[in-house]
Amino acid sequence: MPSTIAQSRKRPVNLTMSEALVAQAKVYTSNLSATMEALLVDFVASQQQAQHARQQLADTCAADWNAVHAAVGSFADEHSTL
Repeated sequence: MPSTIAQSRKRPVNLTMSEALVAQAKVYTSNLSATMEALLVDFVASQQQAQHARQQLADTCAADWNAVHAAVGSFADEHSTL
């Protein structure tokens, strides 16, 4: 998926960054846009992976709780208000 993002149509955007940081970065790269894009692709991929891991954890927790509920039932089942 990151390659799809990197190959999509590009357009100019404005970013506000520290002048000193930009000057330091230009020492290491001649193409600041490409460097920022590569870093953003990595950032988005890691955030998506973390979100997927959290979702899997929540799904596992819900499945485990549902299994306990199916095997034991609920404490509230013994206390009907009807």
